[in-house]
This record gives sequence, C-alpha cells and structure tokens, in this order.
Amino acid sequence: MKKKILIRIGSLRHGGAEKVLVTFLKNLPKDKYEVDLLLNLYSGKYLTDVPDWVNVMYLNRGEMITTNRPKDLPKKIYRVVYQQLLKKYPKILYKRKLKNRQYDIEFAAIHGFMDEVLNSPLKSSKKLMWIHNDLTQVSGYTPEKIRRFFNYDKVMVISEKIQNTFLSLAKTEEEKSKIVRIYNPLDTDEILTKSEVRSQKLEDSVTTLQNPDLETQNLEPVFISVGTVFPQKGFDRLLRVHKRLLDEGFQHKVLIVGDGYDFENVKKLKTELGVDESATMLGFTDNPYPYFKSADFYVLSSRYEGFPTVLFEAITLKKNIIATNVSGVNEMLENGKLGLITENSEDGIYNGMKQALTNPESFKAYQKNLQNYEMPFNLENSVNSIMQIIDQL
Repeated sequence: MKKKILIRIGSLRHGGAEKVLVTFLKNLPKDKYEVDLLLNLYSGKYLTDVPDWVNVMYLNRGEMITTNRPKDLPKKIYRVVYQQLLKKYPKILYKRKLKNRQYDIEFAAIHGFMDEVLNSPLKSSKKLMWIHNDLTQVSGYTPEKIRRFFNYDKVMVISEKIQNTFLSLAKTEEEKSKIVRIYNPLDTDEILTKSEVRSQKLEDSVTTLQNPDLETQNLEPVFISVGTVFPQKGFDRLLRVHKRLLDEGFQHKVLIVGDGYDFENVKKLKTELGVDESATMLGFTDNPYPYFKSADFYVLSSRYEGFPTVLFEAITLKKNIIATNVSGVNEMLENGKLGLITENSEDGIYNGMKQALTNPESFKAYQKNLQNYEMPFNLENSVNSIMQIIDQL
C-alpha cells in the first residue's frame, strides 16, 4: 500500500530549499507514495517542475507581495490573517482544505513550518522535519526553541555543523537518534547540460560585463554571485567590497543573479555606491548556469547558511571559488582544498577578491583539485537515503 505524505512549504519561489524539494520530488517513484504538497502561496518558478502525480494545494495564490504599497496592503493583510487563523485552528485546515485526509507522514520541508506540522490534529501520523539553515544564526531561535524540534520523529539536517548543534542540545540517546544528516539531492548532469545553453540575454549580459578596454584588449575579471536576494546572502557586503576595490584601482565586474524581497534595497545601494556601470543585478533566471560558466570567479558572500547548495553548483562547473566561512563551507570545500575560504566579514570578502585580482595564479591549486574531484554523493544516493527514512517511519 502506498504511503500517504503531506508536505508543507511556503511557496516554490527561487530558494535553495525549494529547489532541493522539487529535485527530490522529481526523482521519487510515483508508484510508491501518494504526495499532497500544501503551499501557503501558489507561486514560484519551480511550480512547473513539480511532477504531475504530486497533488499541489495552496492557501493563497498569486505573486508574493514584498512591498507595503497602499493598494497591496488589503491583500497582504488578508493572506497573513488567513494563514495565521489556519495555523491557530489547524482543525479547520484539515477539515476544509484537506477534506479530512489521513496521512502516514507529515513533512515540514523547511524549519519555518515547525509549529504547523507539530500542531497537526492527526496524532497518528509520523512527523518529519528538513532543516536547511544554521538555526543558531537565525533570529529568535534560542536553544530552548531549537530543542522543540526533538518533538519530531525524525529531523533531517544538511550539514555537519547543524548536526553538531542538535547533538549538543540532545539530552537523551533517543533524541540523538532522531537527527540524521542527508546530503541535498542535486542533479549534477542537469547543471552541466544547462550550462551549455546559450541565449541572447546571456550573450548581451556577457558582452556588457566584459566590455573590453579597447586600447589593451584586456577583459576585466567577472565575479558572479547567485542566490535569493535576502540580507542573509550578504550582497550588500559584496557591493561595498566591489566599490572599495574599484576605488583602489582594481578594475573588475560583479554579476548578481537572483531575486527576493531585498532586491530593490540592494539595487538602490548599487546606485548609491555609484557602481551601476560595473555591477549588474540580473534578477531571477531559471537557468543561472551559463552565467556561472562565463564568469571568472564565484563569490559566496553569505552571513550565514545551512549548507549552501550553490557551492556544489560552482564545484560542478569547476569555478574559482571565494566563500565566507559559514556553516557547510569547510565541509564542501574540503577545508580549503577546492576554494578560498575567507573570514565571514566584509574585510574577509575584500581580502579574497583582492587576492583573485592581484594574484590569480594562487587559484591554480584549487583548479587542479577541482579537476580531479568527485562529488561525495550522487542524486540517487540522496533520494534513496530520504526514502529510507520515510519508509522506516
């Protein structure tokens, strides 16, 4: 008999956790499970990637409202009140929206849905949590609050650092046994195939970025950073470092690929810094890999992470990498064998980018290691590991 699973997540917008969830669903055998995917907001670029056998449901639909414009406020308030109401009175949600369906497993795909799943009126279902962030760096997550995750039957974490956080907070062997580390399912073949795709938008942006000095015909080095535009990702730090290096005479370009609620703030900062000519914010693209490929260096400027999936993409594409020392980076870059790990600060990013501009030869050792590197996991193993957890619950 097929296991019935309810998965909860906010939307399928362009974040790492959302992409990983959809990759997992695409590689799940449809004859083994019945999956209901409940979104708070029916929105996002990954909606079209969800397999058609997965039943997608939602509380609200339409694009995410990231501004406080007067005309948007009524809809924004309605959505928030509606979601809070269903969170407070889950029996209404399960009766009206879910039609009293029974589930074997209720699965929170991100940490923000801790309460929604724990407060489920279905007492017999097993509860599964997937944590993608270093919660010690997330506002409001005290040790007491993090300990509430032990109320789940199983907690999947994506890095050694997150695993160690939970193990240090566990009070019994049973609690320790609930924590399991799983590598994110990532499709490396898809990354390599998509990186070969050429488009007019790509050609135009690369031409704009490279903008060769006509006298010397030297192409300026291009630094790329990819991710959802949240304060967590540190794109503001990247732009300030970019300005600092330009002021010191180091000519280069910066390309930021991604969208998010902080997009307009970062774009405004770019203009205030006077770097609109040398820094480009591309917005969201469903295929960032050709841009990765055309750049000289990949920069991870994050303030905190769980296990930055984007680094595996950069490793797959054999990019020169500069990354702040956040959760998962040492693990992924093998303690500095595969890329330059900098201090988690603006000065750290500055020193890393300056090294790339003044001593690009120093990246040859990373390149040599990248050429011979084999991923410590593959897509099939990751999906099988998660299926094994689901089957054993």
